[in-house]
Amino acid sequence: MRLHDVVIHEGDTEKINAILTNFLGESGATEALLIDRSGQLLVATGSSRTLDTVSISALAAGAFSSTAALARLLGETEFTVLFHQGNKESLHVSTVDDHAILLVIFGGQTTVGMVRLFAKEAATAIGQVLSASRSKSRNVDELSTPLTAEESRTTFGEPTKL
Repeated sequence: MRLHDVVIHEGDTEKINAILTNFLGESGATEALLIDRSGQLLVATGSSRTLDTVSISALAAGAFSSTAALARLLGETEFTVLFHQGNKESLHVSTVDDHAILLVIFGGQTTVGMVRLFAKEAATAIGQVLSASRSKSRNVDELSTPLTAEESRTTFGEPTKL
């Protein structure tokens, strides 16, 4: 599966949001982002402050990728967790599966140990949802075929020619 082929169905998104919301409550973290390995934001849950989640996702995926290269130089397949500590905020980035990464933002109200413990549980649960989602068959039926010119005209209110 190529990275850009990742599709999360609405029901699966709701399950992932529930997992992430529960994770935030348990860990004390403020935001949780599920991103793919290319940096595409898949699901975001957390406080209502405005963050540039697109840039954060892309940069975190890049850092995770470069750290994987470092791991290979040391004989590891990859490092599964990254931690960045700041004065006010910290980041915890961890592997969910071969296609997804969990990025967590947290402040001084919690500890990296709490985040790490509950992130591992959340990542496992999200991985199960993603695995089940990927195993669902892709339905190819009349809804996935393009509209004909006649269907397009009648669907969008244009009068049909007799």
